[in-house]
Amino acid sequence: MKIYLAGPLFTKAEQEFNSKLDEILRMLGYIVFLPQDECKGLDDSIDIFEKCLAGLDISNVVVAILDGSDADSGTCWEVGYAYAKNKPVFAIRTDFRQSGDTFGFNAMLFHSSSYICTGSNYLKRLKESLKTYSDQKEKATL
Repeated sequence: MKIYLAGPLFTKAEQEFNSKLDEILRMLGYIVFLPQDECKGLDDSIDIFEKCLAGLDISNVVVAILDGSDADSGTCWEVGYAYAKNKPVFAIRTDFRQSGDTFGFNAMLFHSSSYICTGSNYLKRLKESLKTYSDQKEKATL
């Protein structure tokens, strides 16, 4: 299964979090499109946009990191695009602040998400949710 890993990537801490999650997902056997790696060396915003759009299009699901008092605007766009394309969104929120309308999420992001993975157990929930989704897809193709 191919995963598009969406999230903020403008600080060293954000990039390290993304990279660690990418590493874990790959160890679980998933193919991951991580924009901060895939777009290295691209300077033109249209090239970055097209590369990420292609990554979204070839991915089966989107894992979206939605931390912060207001989720990253690019990540929000990627969630909306995935929702419009009927791709499941696995929303991650490790931020304990209760911003937003529902469980710390903006209502539009919460209701666009197929799976919600929050709190200190977000990784366990993400692994379980991905496995559940993968098992359901496998059964549907039999």
